[in-house]
Amino acid sequence: MSDAFQPIAECGFVADARAADYHRRWLVANDAGQWLTRELAPKLAQVSLELRLGYLVIRAPGMLRLDVPLDVIEDDDSVRYQMLVRQQPVDVVDEGELAAAWLSNYLNVPARLLKLHPDTPPVQWPSA
Repeated sequence: MSDAFQPIAECGFVADARAADYHRRWLVANDAGQWLTRELAPKLAQVSLELRLGYLVIRAPGMLRLDVPLDVIEDDDSVRYQMLVRQQPVDVVDEGELAAAWLSNYLNVPARLLKLHPDTPPVQWPSA
């Protein structure tokens, strides 16, 4: 899928060239700070994404859509954390309670939507 991008790691793909700048910019973690892959949370595969009017639009079966701003400057260190993607430490910013409630409700486990901090070095994502 060279012309498709995955704004949220392990969720749906977006076949839109504008999504290249947002490829794997977000990820989902559980309340212990563990990255949730499709192996750990198979329902992530059913999350569909689109870019629309400056937002990442997130949809899933049985859920209202969730709109997350694409380009917010992360300057609040109180929502900045460090976690591991496999063995690589990455800095992330929590996208807040609404996104957490949406994901937790859909996945049936406590979950958070986290955005890679712009100062984080490139993540070495595992190959699919």
